[in-house]
Amino acid sequence: MTAHVTEVAGCTVQACAFNHDHDCNAFAITVSGSQSHASCGTFIDTGALGGLPKVLAHVGACQRSECVHNEDLMCGAQNVRIGPGAEAADCLSYQAS
Repeated sequence: MTAHVTEVAGCTVQACAFNHDHDCNAFAITVSGSQSHASCGTFIDTGALGGLPKVLAHVGACQRSECVHNEDLMCGAQNVRIGPGAEAADCLSYQAS
């Protein structure tokens, strides 16, 4: 089991309510998606700003069991980056095992 909580090091998804100047202001995100693809399940496409007044985002859970960083549904990566990919908000740190 991972001994740390993975930080969201940056987000380039401009349309997300939690994106404030390329930083994620959600308390935690969930990495979800489909087979061989990981997306940010916390992504909210709206013009309104949401989240906390400072950057604290971490990966709360990872549903991508095939990712090399997944350790008991937690992310073991040093940090993750979120950005456009196959979907509007993808986990760019995802690596299939």
